[in-house]
Amino acid sequence: EFYNTAYTIIILRILRISLYFIIFFFSFPYCTEIPEGFVYIKDLVTNIKIDLKYYTNDNFVGNKINGYNAPVAISTKETALALKEIQKDLKHFNYGLKIFDSYRPQQAVDHFVRWAKNNNRKMKSSHYPNVKKIHLFKEGYIASKSGHTRGSTVDLTIIDLNNGKELDMGTIYDYFGKESWIEYTGLTVHQRKNRLLLQSVMNKYGFKSLKEEWWHFTLSNEPFPNKYFNFMVE
Repeated sequence: EFYNTAYTIIILRILRISLYFIIFFFSFPYCTEIPEGFVYIKDLVTNIKIDLKYYTNDNFVGNKINGYNAPVAISTKETALALKEIQKDLKHFNYGLKIFDSYRPQQAVDHFVRWAKNNNRKMKSSHYPNVKKIHLFKEGYIASKSGHTRGSTVDLTIIDLNNGKELDMGTIYDYFGKESWIEYTGLTVHQRKNRLLLQSVMNKYGFKSLKEEWWHFTLSNEPFPNKYFNFMVE
């Protein structure tokens, strides 16, 4: 009887410890470990706005993209620190940053490649009205590798902190066409000024632009220039 009682006590203690572990583990929704050198941008830039398009249906595919399991923006630490300085600079004008995408897993890029080869055109009118889908590869809008996968590329815009609205850049994010080129001449004066502000502040803090996409910036001294990652966004 003594041994049965002792055995029961041991089992109960094990169950109690297991219960504590389960409660502790599930108390943290984003407890996934990210690779060394990467951070959650919000941890360093607490007041930045995140609108992760590929976690939603609001993107050129029209569906949530593989690899995006949470609406969190991840980047290399160097990228996040630079964004922190940009955010402080823009605050003087009562402006701030809104991030559409940052680190992008390779499986998401693969999803884009598969989509480019299928017949899904439900977002054509909003995102690529003047480009044939079969030409997206040839014209460079879709590729099998992306700088985002290295962790130091961000897609973003500027918002007015008074009302949270995006400044008018002339097109929506991920619009495939010459209208998205930085030097597109068909913009209004106001739109050109907004694009110039975005380009200027990003370049000031070490980001280089992509001439075909006004929203796309890569940290010049990126820490992983030749490494492509595939961990989940969560």
